[in-house]
Amino acid sequence: MRFELKTDQSRLSEHLSWTVLFSISTFLSVILINLSINLGRISKYYEINYLCNRVLIEKSSFNFKRLSKLTKQTNKQKMWDLCKALNRKFS
Repeated sequence: MRFELKTDQSRLSEHLSWTVLFSISTFLSVILINLSINLGRISKYYEINYLCNRVLIEKSSFNFKRLSKLTKQTNKQKMWDLCKALNRKFS
């Protein structure tokens, strides 16, 4: 007597490959999202630094408005102190 056992190796390997593909794509998307968030923070920091340097050189109200939008501060004295502190940090 001869018994044959049917195993479905192709279905198992296909399921495993889809699982690995899904895991890798999820991992890469999380890394890309994290990278984009960090680049946004870095660019905001450098923009604040640039505007602070401009405020220290020329005290125009346009630069104060742009800086107040980024820092969410309405008090000019606090923005002025922030710019002085940043300038001392990098000097």
